[in-house]
Amino acid sequence: MLRLDRECLSADRAAWEAAGFKMPNYDREAMIRRTLQNPRWLHFGTGNIFRAFIAPLQQHLLNTGRADTGIIAAAAHDFEVVERVYRPYGNLAISVGLRPDGEMIPEVVASIAESIRADEGRARLREIAEAPSLQIMSFCITEKGYALTDMRGNLTESIRRELEQGPEGAKHTMTLAAALLLERFLAGAAPVALLSLDNCSRNGDKLRDSVLRAARAWAAHGGFGRPDSVWRDFMTYLEDESRVSSPWSMIDKITPRPSESVRDFLTQKGVEGMDLLLTAKGSYVAPFVNAEIPQYLVAEDRFPAGRPPLEEAGTGVYFTDRQTVEKAERMKVSACLNPLHTALAIFGCLLGYRTIASEMENPLLRALAERIGYAEGMPVVADPGIFSPREFIREVLEDRFPNPFIPDTPQRIATDTSQKIPVRYGETIKAYMERPGQSPDLNAKNLVGIPLVIAAWFRYLLGVDDELRPMELSGDPLMEELRKGLEGIRPGEPLRPGEPESAGGRLRPFLSNPALFGADLYAAGLGEKVESMFAETLAGKGAVLRTLEAHIGVEGPAEGRK
Repeated sequence: MLRLDRECLSADRAAWEAAGFKMPNYDREAMIRRTLQNPRWLHFGTGNIFRAFIAPLQQHLLNTGRADTGIIAAAAHDFEVVERVYRPYGNLAISVGLRPDGEMIPEVVASIAESIRADEGRARLREIAEAPSLQIMSFCITEKGYALTDMRGNLTESIRRELEQGPEGAKHTMTLAAALLLERFLAGAAPVALLSLDNCSRNGDKLRDSVLRAARAWAAHGGFGRPDSVWRDFMTYLEDESRVSSPWSMIDKITPRPSESVRDFLTQKGVEGMDLLLTAKGSYVAPFVNAEIPQYLVAEDRFPAGRPPLEEAGTGVYFTDRQTVEKAERMKVSACLNPLHTALAIFGCLLGYRTIASEMENPLLRALAERIGYAEGMPVVADPGIFSPREFIREVLEDRFPNPFIPDTPQRIATDTSQKIPVRYGETIKAYMERPGQSPDLNAKNLVGIPLVIAAWFRYLLGVDDELRPMELSGDPLMEELRKGLEGIRPGEPLRPGEPESAGGRLRPFLSNPALFGADLYAAGLGEKVESMFAETLAGKGAVLRTLEAHIGVEGPAEGRK
């Protein structure tokens, strides 16, 4: 049997290679020693995309001699991941690429030099933050990981209490980052880059704004064992982007939960211990990760302490200027991939689908994705110049989403939808609102697919599928508040327009909230349309499908749902 441990890189290496695994081509023990002594890259977020995309990029640089240190991975949220799939395997991972023809390409990834639980490793994190050698603090923590406020823009109660305790009480990833930057400042104020690797519009700004908000709260409070002059100088350091930069980025690689079919593939190759795990906080993890082959990383080249040459680590990696990153990000996040993913996720859950690939077999759902992408998103997308938006969306709809070997589920994509909606749809809606009169096609009132998805999301939040059966909802930080606003609405009991409990009466507080949708949907001319579509979805069993058919205009199979 093959065991994922240090021996697999030396004594057992030949057996792994004979089994078809791509192996690291460097002295890992020497890499770990160098990394511990002179850390260059600290990454927050121990999830699947980090092990499937970012860590393999650094491994490629190590393999080719373009880097001699690895990455230190820190968990500030789900510590169980470190305990169950990092440390038991010596921080090694197996990354499996999934081709559309079914071929699986396994690689042992060894570029993670150390893993840290933030709750018990604060002293070690402080050492890393103070190291002059540190170049990057990166984050892959999902959209909600940057949020310090509720949907009304107020600090959440937990964040407020945390900030009152000062830097020593920091637990949230953003407050922890601010506290570590304070330690770096006190140790000599060496430069560093804060790199967000999450699907957020202008993600660098979101990261920077949250870190600054935490730091300003401490500085305004004063004290915490430090004179006011220290706080003033610290804020000057943080606000100087030539010393603490926050480059924007766009990242793209579909990385679903670990798959049973991939586990079986690895087990058949003789690898033991490839169990699928669910942590108490809801993370689906394993000693392996599985992902599609296509990948893209476009980052603004602003790293005041230097960076590894990741553009030399593989295809799809670009370092460029902010304007190009913004175009690439808006192309992908608000038009060519993420809004299509969310649309399929919401309708897939309501219609009983279990995979994104199977949804693409339904002409109706495919037409919905095509409409949102080609007809509604593409007209307001600027070409980033480094790759073609039309070719990008073609690859998404023809090759990537339909890949039957990507075990991605609507239920996974539906997680944290409230955090995604403002970016995935709000940016496009705002773009239409900013271009009045240029063309009838650039009037937000003419949008159909986007308001339909928003209406379906409210129908989804009722927790009942299109067959009127109870449906488990994916996690969302605003779930309680959203469902409370919809309390009492039941599918099969249509709401009548004009009454206090009409769709408009219940949805208006949400649809008019720019924090939730990126714009006031009534000002955009879409509020009433969403109300009407939502009311249609409530008209009994099968109403969701009928609403979809009525507005998209392509007949899809009502039976044989996957």
